[in-house]
Amino acid sequence: MKCPFCSHSETQVVETRVSEDGGFIRRRRQCGSCEKRFTTYERPEVTFPVVVKKDGRRIEYDASKLRASFSLALRKRPVSTEQVGSAIERIEEMLLNLGQREIPSHRIGELVMRELKKLDKIAYIRFASVYRSFEDIDEFKTLVDEVRR
Repeated sequence: MKCPFCSHSETQVVETRVSEDGGFIRRRRQCGSCEKRFTTYERPEVTFPVVVKKDGRRIEYDASKLRASFSLALRKRPVSTEQVGSAIERIEEMLLNLGQREIPSHRIGELVMRELKKLDKIAYIRFASVYRSFEDIDEFKTLVDEVRR
């Protein structure tokens, strides 16, 4: 690690601490040349698979789109932000564990539906009615009957 003050390449770790949530490591370093101290942070680098849309376009995974989908489906429903955050974390963990470079957008939609079904049946039906693009009322009725069981 180069010193940010004098660019000397030899620095020594003086102190190491793990963050409270375990998400990163904080290291205090001291330069071997100018002896100034500075802090560095280590975080894991994760790469999500590229999302392949229905029309074949490839876009970068965007967690804010996932959160927006949950927010829309769960609007005015009694589900806490912690529950939503946990559901999103489970989906992201599944995406990372797949170990694939690309994933079809419909696969992410299925994961969202599975999580919504656990969280809130109404939100699940809201999301599914848009996601599955029902053509008639019978398809919608079938989904509602499925949830009732």
